[in-house]
Amino acid sequence: MAFMQNSSYSRRQSRRKTDVNITNLMDVMMVLLVVFMVAAPLMTSGIPLDLPKVGGKALTGEDTSVNISVDKDGSYYIGKSVVEEEEILDKLLAIKGENDMLTVTISGDTDAAYGRVIRLMALLKEAGYDKVGLKTESKPYNPNQKKK
Repeated sequence: MAFMQNSSYSRRQSRRKTDVNITNLMDVMMVLLVVFMVAAPLMTSGIPLDLPKVGGKALTGEDTSVNISVDKDGSYYIGKSVVEEEEILDKLLAIKGENDMLTVTISGDTDAAYGRVIRLMALLKEAGYDKVGLKTESKPYNPNQKKK
């Protein structure tokens, strides 16, 4: 009997407090939140362009999209890398092979030559892209507004 009392007594003493301490978890989450808030604006891809300003609402879609830019000098860009006109068809075909539902968005600078954008659209048609969009800023166009 004495043996049973010792066993019961030691079990009560060795019982640990089992609370969950989330202070460290909250500290880590706050640091991650700050890091992502600072890094998110820096993750925009592309080159700085002066996009045409037109009315309308922004397009939303579930498909993935490739952005091809034409700057004011007439250079083509896929993302941030410059692509020569002779190489662009091969790169587009390689990208198309990975995803059949891929759409293309053309970002043309306001001062870009019209022919360069049309030539890019012809290359996209040769590569088999059916869904092609032109990117603009969603600011209403005011013809009386002076250009900066």
